[in-house]
Amino acid sequence: MVSTFMFALVIFIIFLALVFDYTNGFHDSANSIATIVSTKVLSPKKAVLLAAFFNFVAAFTFGVAVANTISKIINLNGLDKGIIPYIILGGLIGAIGWNLITWYLGLPTSSSHALIGGLTGSGVVAGMVLTSSFIGGLHAIKIETIVTVVIFMFVSPIVGFVAAFLFMVGALWVSSRSTQAKVDKWFKRLQLLSASAYSFSHGTNDAQKTIGIIIPLLFAIDYFGKNATASDMYVPFWVIIAAYTAIALGTLSGGWRIVKTMGTKITKLRPIHGFASEMGGFVTTIVSSLMGIPVSTTHIKCASIMGVGATKRLSAVRWGVAREIVWAWILTIPLSALIGGTAFFLISLFL
Repeated sequence: MVSTFMFALVIFIIFLALVFDYTNGFHDSANSIATIVSTKVLSPKKAVLLAAFFNFVAAFTFGVAVANTISKIINLNGLDKGIIPYIILGGLIGAIGWNLITWYLGLPTSSSHALIGGLTGSGVVAGMVLTSSFIGGLHAIKIETIVTVVIFMFVSPIVGFVAAFLFMVGALWVSSRSTQAKVDKWFKRLQLLSASAYSFSHGTNDAQKTIGIIIPLLFAIDYFGKNATASDMYVPFWVIIAAYTAIALGTLSGGWRIVKTMGTKITKLRPIHGFASEMGGFVTTIVSSLMGIPVSTTHIKCASIMGVGATKRLSAVRWGVAREIVWAWILTIPLSALIGGTAFFLISLFL
């Protein structure tokens, strides 16, 4: 029988997870709206409404493969159920802390990698506290899942860069005999479709990450049965609705500091560039979601914008800004892991 305290704790952490989902939405709203706002296709208010709607719609049209991957970062079968909520609490503190730091600095980093880093750091420290050994800490997490995420941390931006570059080359070829005024007119219309598609793909990947940390919390309070194992877990419909609602509301609030970085500082954009970058990001993200791989939609979108800029000339991309962004990408997992691990250690002092 789960104690009243543990039940209340899990409810609180689920609320905190939805707060993270909300911060993910406002942190990553730039992914969906930066290009469509900077090309003046839509006003900021209309752009966030469009992005929020398609983020939410993804809940009713896609599976939960990414959520299943995230739910397996912690080695649930190898830990006492009572410690799982505290590991997730530490991980969320690490992710939310890093999200707020990078939002304040205007850096388009990955909420996904912040979450994965926070959970990894919290899980490793939990294992070390319980076993008094570093090896025991590593046994508390699924190394193979984290390795897959790290590999795609580098692969997915490259794919996004190349995909956007190719879309841009194709768009330039199709419009080569038209005037700039006609090109802008047509691609402003097409950008409505590409921005919607990208926002949809964002929902298929990012909202599921919060679902993936709520499921282990439910496992910890025997929601799936007292003798259930990790393989018995499933995703209740109410969890899907809650997660997608939170990320949509976060998107509505907008992350304007990051919009400025992505929409104006990387390269100069016109509607044709916005279309190509959004389509490159859409294809990369949707394929990753189908494969159940939690990728950074922020990394992908930034790389797509760089790919579009590179079709003009390499100097058209402000590589100094790009370098700052890449450094933030590299530091996200280790620093959010450090915050998450520290958070769990402090929590453990009171257990």
